[in-house]
Amino acid sequence: QVRLVESGGGSVQDGGSLRLSCVHSGYTNYIGWFRQAPGKERAGVAVISTGGGDAYYTDSVKGRFTIGYTKDTAYLQMNRLKPEDTAMYYCAANYLGGTPILGPANFGSWGQGTQVTVSS
Repeated sequence: QVRLVESGGGSVQDGGSLRLSCVHSGYTNYIGWFRQAPGKERAGVAVISTGGGDAYYTDSVKGRFTIGYTKDTAYLQMNRLKPEDTAMYYCAANYLGGTPILGPANFGSWGQGTQVTVSS
């Protein structure tokens, strides 16, 4: 079982930046970030391979968010944040297979989440 601990959430204004971190214990093939806004389903934001660096992004964050991975820690650098990015952000690991890779059902281990709030 992979254990995940997120940090780095907070409140920023429209156009601001935040950096999320997720430390994991135990092996994982992929690690990623997902988010869930009030009244909406959880959705994939970005996923990265821990071995080769292949990264995947949902269309709405391409060019603004960057996922990285080094020494048991995954990062999500979020720039040019928008109010619609407001959500609880969850780190996930242990990709089970299946498509799309950004699908929450395809990951087996989850962190507790960290809140990101972007005000206009």
